[in-house]
Amino acid sequence: MLRVECLVCFVVILALTGCAHFEPRPISPAQTAAELERRSLTNAGLKSFLQQNLHREFSNWAPPQWDCDMLSLAAFYYHPSLDVARAQWRVAQAGLKTAGGIPNPTLTVTPGYDTTFASGVSPWFPAVNLDVPIETAGKRGKRIAVAEQLSASARFNLASTAWQVRSGVRAKLLLFVADQSREALLKKQVVAQDQIAKLLEQKIATGDLAGWALTSARIAVAKARLDLAEAQSQSVEARVDLAEAIGVPAGALDGIELAFELQSEPDAAKGLSLPEVRRQALLSRLDILGALADYAAAEATLRLEIAKQYPDVHLNPGYQFDQGQDKWSLGIGVDLPVFNHNQGPIAEAEARRAEAAARFNELQAKVLAEIERALAVFRVTESNSAGWQALADEQEKQRAAIEAQFQAGELERSNLLNAELESLTAQLVRLDGQIKLQQALRNLEDALQSPLGWSETLWTSAPRTTKEAKHE
Repeated sequence: MLRVECLVCFVVILALTGCAHFEPRPISPAQTAAELERRSLTNAGLKSFLQQNLHREFSNWAPPQWDCDMLSLAAFYYHPSLDVARAQWRVAQAGLKTAGGIPNPTLTVTPGYDTTFASGVSPWFPAVNLDVPIETAGKRGKRIAVAEQLSASARFNLASTAWQVRSGVRAKLLLFVADQSREALLKKQVVAQDQIAKLLEQKIATGDLAGWALTSARIAVAKARLDLAEAQSQSVEARVDLAEAIGVPAGALDGIELAFELQSEPDAAKGLSLPEVRRQALLSRLDILGALADYAAAEATLRLEIAKQYPDVHLNPGYQFDQGQDKWSLGIGVDLPVFNHNQGPIAEAEARRAEAAARFNELQAKVLAEIERALAVFRVTESNSAGWQALADEQEKQRAAIEAQFQAGELERSNLLNAELESLTAQLVRLDGQIKLQQALRNLEDALQSPLGWSETLWTSAPRTTKEAKHE
């Protein structure tokens, strides 16, 4: 009897060794809200994150100027949707441990006592039985294959989320910088319109001009001021939208210069052909790769369900202490596939594989249409950009020529002010054209889900880089 008790105690101690313990982590809404409000671009953890991914040191932190790449990395560090995607990827990675787990044996202890025992014989006859399951048909390996594909799908989802974050930062930064540029041009326009109105007031006062002529000038001044007020409102809104796209409060953008080259165009965007763009997208677009991983997971699940047709084997070694005698036994058990052969789960897995294939085909057709549309719009916008630039250049030349004549005393100041207004109008047209070109470039990048002119290593590694410090 003592031997049985020792065996049971040993098994219990072994089972409890290495057990995980629950650690409560309550969420405090007030605390998390305060942490969100404290986020800034001067965070020491953010500095380490940027240095790690940009591979350069910041001797003076924080930098006074931030470009699209740096702001994108800040968004990778802060944006809550990436925290969710990282957590989902960790869940999928943990699924690999679950899939690779080996089924535990089952211990059964059955105590027995004989009330009619003979004198001098132990009345106890306890029994100990083990059930040791042995998986067949490679089920464990097939489970791991399913988990690996689900983990790959979660990784592509993380990259896709990071792409959406970067695309949002680029779009909001473009609008903010464009609104700032438009606001500066409209301020000059208001000044010029106001000066024209004052000149007309002087001419009316001296009798050189009828009073009705001032009405049009005042209407133009009022319209210019309304346009300026609208641009200022849009600039404030764009600033808040940019902060949201990064994942920081709007105050975090105070005191820094935001840079975006409106006239820049990466060399990688020039001369792109439709077959080349299609091939690049079908090989590297994130949602395509994610859909392929989903299909592979569905196919691996079907393999697993087919393998479940074959029953597992159960070894049942046993021991019984029967009134002073040691008795050993060994049993073998299998599930008999009499009433079903796992037909239901197999049929479901086949249907899910077909669904995954249909979703992939649907996505592929959508991607090809997006690519054709984005490339066509980009080409048209790119060809028109030369015209917008030429118009602005010609108007500036004309303004310079009129200014020279004004300095020589050949023209009145009103002629110079009108020339300045025409030049400012042409610059506004060029600005709108630059915005359209940058938006067309962004749509092309979105169609490819790959940055043009950005480090591919930086793009693929930064979203998955572990944060090295708490938000401060």
